[in-house]
Amino acid sequence: MTGLDAIEIKAFVPARDYEVSRRFYVDVGFEEKSEFKGIAYFALGSCSFLLQQFYQQAHADNFMMHLLVDDADGWHRRLTGEDILGRYAAHGVRMSEPGDREWGMRDFHLVDPSGVLWHIGHNTR
Repeated sequence: MTGLDAIEIKAFVPARDYEVSRRFYVDVGFEEKSEFKGIAYFALGSCSFLLQQFYQQAHADNFMMHLLVDDADGWHRRLTGEDILGRYAAHGVRMSEPGDREWGMRDFHLVDPSGVLWHIGHNTR
C-alpha cells in the first residue's frame, strides 16, 4: 500500500519523576535517542517508546509494556548484576523471578519508578 505503510508504533510511558525514570531506562539498557520538552525517545534495537513527563497514579498503576527478548533469564541476570533493585529501591522498583507461563512464554516482571509494569520474556514454543 504505497504511502499508507506503517513505520513504527510507540507507547507514551508515564513518569512520576522524569529525571529518575530517564536514568532508570538507560540503566536498564535503553538508549535515549532524543529529548524535547518533557518527551524522551528511548530505543533498544528495533524496540522503542516515548517517556513523558506526565503522571497520574491510576494511569501508571494500570500501564503495562511487553518486551520480547531472546533470553529472559539473561536479562534477569544482567539487571540483577547491575543492582537495578538496589539502585532504585527508594523509587519503588520491583522485579520478580523468571517463570514459565502456560501460554508459551518465560518471563519476569519489572516495575519501573512510576509503577509501570514491564513483562520481559521470550517465547518457549
